[in-house]
Amino acid sequence: MGCFSFIKVMMILFNMLIFLCGAALLAVGIWVSVDGPSFMKIFGPMSSTAMQFVNVGYFLIAAGAVLFALGFLGCYGAQTENKCALMTFFFILLLIFIAEVAAAVVALVYTTLAENFLTVVVVPNIKKEYGSQKDFTQVWNSTMEGLKCCGFTNYTDFEGSPYVLSSGTFPPYCCYNSVNHSLVEPCNSVSAHNMSVQGCFKQLLYDIRTNAVTVGGVAAGIGGLELAAMIVSMYLYCNLE
Repeated sequence: MGCFSFIKVMMILFNMLIFLCGAALLAVGIWVSVDGPSFMKIFGPMSSTAMQFVNVGYFLIAAGAVLFALGFLGCYGAQTENKCALMTFFFILLLIFIAEVAAAVVALVYTTLAENFLTVVVVPNIKKEYGSQKDFTQVWNSTMEGLKCCGFTNYTDFEGSPYVLSSGTFPPYCCYNSVNHSLVEPCNSVSAHNMSVQGCFKQLLYDIRTNAVTVGGVAAGIGGLELAAMIVSMYLYCNLE
């Protein structure tokens, strides 16, 4: 029973940490959804990559809610030795683990398909909102500045956008000279075409591949923790009367 008690305490502490992390993510998600510009001002380019492809506020709220519920179930199940709570905890973690593996396989095998899908979704939004919607424009500017990229695929994504129609030029980041690290101004269609600045999606993939060891290590660590939590919860479940 000494081993059982130790594992039970560790289960409670581990899930208490998950519970607190979930609460923190919920708070940040609500803050971003209510006051996005302040979030961008504080974190700047650090937040731009994630905000580029998803609504980070809703994403954080969803992730926070899942972690919050997961931490509560783990703590409650271990503390009260409730079999139902422990089994629910196990199945939620199992579903998350399967979803992560599936997402990794899709990302590795169907990168081109994902790019085509995102192009259909993201590019029309650029043409519609870049230059007219302040937060959207700020997110793109931070992303392009941080990743040294232009648009989702290239400068043509901005053709017909409110920014181009009103200024007659493309975003300055589309005319970035990588040789002397300067911006060519004015950034017209000829300059943007000659500069051939990489689209942000391909640049992001390049950065991920460049740091593949770090990304893989983090993913493996998260997967290992999830497997350990599932094993511990099943151990407690099987040893409860």
